[in-house]
Amino acid sequence: MKRNYFNNLGSFRFILILIFILLIFVGWFFFFYSFENEAAINSCGDKTSYGNCSKIQPYFCDDGFLIAKASVCGCSNLKTREGETCISKYQTEPKKISLNYTLNGVHKKIDFLVYKGLSDYLFGLPVFLSGNNLSRGDFKLRNINNLEQRELLLPLVVAIQDSEKNELDQVRTAISIVQNIPYNSSGKKLNFVGAGDTEYQRYPYETLYDFSGLCGEKTELLSFLLKELGYGSASFYYKEENHEAAGIKCPVSESIAGSGYCFIETTGPAILTDDKEEYFGVGVLESTPEIFVLSEGNALDKGIDEYSDADKWITLNRKIKTEQERMSISNFNKWKFLVNKYGLEIPDFLSEIVRNLESK
Repeated sequence: MKRNYFNNLGSFRFILILIFILLIFVGWFFFFYSFENEAAINSCGDKTSYGNCSKIQPYFCDDGFLIAKASVCGCSNLKTREGETCISKYQTEPKKISLNYTLNGVHKKIDFLVYKGLSDYLFGLPVFLSGNNLSRGDFKLRNINNLEQRELLLPLVVAIQDSEKNELDQVRTAISIVQNIPYNSSGKKLNFVGAGDTEYQRYPYETLYDFSGLCGEKTELLSFLLKELGYGSASFYYKEENHEAAGIKCPVSESIAGSGYCFIETTGPAILTDDKEEYFGVGVLESTPEIFVLSEGNALDKGIDEYSDADKWITLNRKIKTEQERMSISNFNKWKFLVNKYGLEIPDFLSEIVRNLESK
């Protein structure tokens, strides 16, 4: 009996110790969870905590929103202070554009001021770069990293961060904004001796100002936004199809050719990682792209909706093309859900099929 008593007492003490350790663990977990949660709540979309200056001058985090407060946060050396704002010498002849985007099935917009002064300045810059063995990526980096341009594009980054506090939703917003800018050329030509007229390649800000762009131009604009939102970005160039798409750092399993960068079509609304569709003026992308890394930064998490949604969309799109009116209502409703979720455009050749399926 005495041995059983001590055995039971030892077991009881062991259980108490386990409970005590478990309580400590749970307590620390809730402490850090509440601390991180409170930090997230009491900060702006760029993670600047309330009452502090953002890394982007002259913005100050005030009750969850980034506001211009130059008297506290100062201006960059490329701008001059006027009251609480900072002004560039290229902020002349403003016009307002509306940047539409779709986030989780909701259509939204950001109104944004652009300036002819900066657009004209960028158009007047030298076309060529000096140096040997220059790559396509070098020209893209030149276009993305222009400092005067950055000063007047950063307010768009701030507008995105103010509109959507969640980091992933900020990425989704940037992608959708660029995809919804109309696909069109500038119509501007450059004449080179011995080469004739060549299509002018716009800087990202010019694409925004003109509110139109080709695949390479829109890719550069998105790459700039992703970079300033803190993500690694890249450009995919499909030489055989003469097509460009954007890349964002992501899990290798979801990336193009194991590169660690996921495919983003920029010519029109499309789901992140979907590189299997027939894209405007290009058709299906069949070649292996050249990859140019444009910025280092964060990567997308594993398991986000877009990975599985892109697979579903590819499968359902094939079904609607092959089965047409014989497609099941269940599959058609799944297809329509993705159309609405990402604001996808229905190609003209599918319009009649869609109308017939909707009438069932």
